[in-house]
Amino acid sequence: MIWQIKRLFERVGDRQEIDCAIPLEELREARGCESIVTPISIKGRIINRGGMVSLDYTSAFTVRHLCDRCLDEFDRDYSLQFEHILTREESPDDGDDVYYCPGCALDLNELAVSDLLVELPTKVLCRSDCRGLCPKCGRNLNLGDCGCTEE
Repeated sequence: MIWQIKRLFERVGDRQEIDCAIPLEELREARGCESIVTPISIKGRIINRGGMVSLDYTSAFTVRHLCDRCLDEFDRDYSLQFEHILTREESPDDGDDVYYCPGCALDLNELAVSDLLVELPTKVLCRSDCRGLCPKCGRNLNLGDCGCTEE
């Protein structure tokens, strides 16, 4: 979703509330979002404070993971908060928290997907005490002992 924010850059004290969602159909087209199973809900605000335009928002969604120990599939809900400074001019000195808005247009979907992909964990467990799989027979040890003798 493209947000036209030219007036926010021009008027100190102006603000715009954000309450939208990125639909699953659009997420299917984005690389790395295949395991997201709900639309991404985005709530936040864009504010011009003293001539500096900032964006802060929360994205909420559910991801279907495979446990890295037992290989069971499970869903996990996420609610992640992000903050950015928005700018009309691109600069090589800008940090990670600065987002360039060419033509005073903010592509919120692109930014939100980029933000959440960086924050999602690379290793996930279905639960903190996951016992994993038996190295001999492959049984899921969360379901009970397998009967294999320990060597």
